[in-house]
Amino acid sequence: MHTRNLFVLLAITATALAGPSPALAADNPYERGPAPTVASIEAARGPFAIAQTTVSASAVSGFRGGTIYYPTSTSEGTFGAVAISPGFTGTQSSVAWYGPRLASQGFVVFTIDTLSGLDFPDSRGTQLLAALDYLVQSSSVRTRIDGTRLGVMGHSMGGGGSLRAAANRPALQAAIPLTGWHTTKSWPTVSVPTLVVGAENDTTAAVASHSEPFYQSLTAAPDKAYLELNNAGHSAPTSANTTIAKYSISWLKRFIDNDTRYDQFLCPPPAPSSLIEEYRDTCPHS
Repeated sequence: MHTRNLFVLLAITATALAGPSPALAADNPYERGPAPTVASIEAARGPFAIAQTTVSASAVSGFRGGTIYYPTSTSEGTFGAVAISPGFTGTQSSVAWYGPRLASQGFVVFTIDTLSGLDFPDSRGTQLLAALDYLVQSSSVRTRIDGTRLGVMGHSMGGGGSLRAAANRPALQAAIPLTGWHTTKSWPTVSVPTLVVGAENDTTAAVASHSEPFYQSLTAAPDKAYLELNNAGHSAPTSANTTIAKYSISWLKRFIDNDTRYDQFLCPPPAPSSLIEEYRDTCPHS
């Protein structure tokens, strides 16, 4: 064997023995759970065993308590957290299904009751932020939470509240307004990655005057998407919905956990189908 060929062979062998380069070997410190599949994000429950605890209205200020759902194991470290608001006249029961669905995927989830069922969106946004502050600072699960990785969701006026919360706290990692309602249609200062969910047959928060202009106005958000549910109405987000769940899970994982394993479900975007009327996005890339 020529000396040069021997040198190349030795160099290749040494590289192989040394293992991958630091860039390739570096793990995402926020990655939680096994590699995802379509089946795993569509499942009624994720890989984490969960528990829940009730927070009474008398134990908090700025909102009216709620229910916290959380993974029972801390073997993988701390988790990101999400606060979720119901809509006008609604209670936490209308968004309760998100609790176990999202927590079992590796999040601490707080479904809240608002101070009044009649609270308008901006108040609900303030209450969502108060709920996140309680989670991180005072709750019984605060040691399980990474306070730098937080998000908000909400239905109807709670969805409008999630936009206001994102505008007021740009450090949030994700926002998901669900058939959101707000008198403000333009949100050019929101830089938080935002998934806007609308419903084709919504007559309360019609997509043409709510979800679509919300999405279009997010000019400061480098990552945004618009999911319009096919043949669905305003209340679609208030009961278990696999389409909402799979894209919400993917969005929260991608932006709260910085988990690029979920890019595959967001980019390329899903095509129109019997479940999806339309999907627009900025196609997040690693």
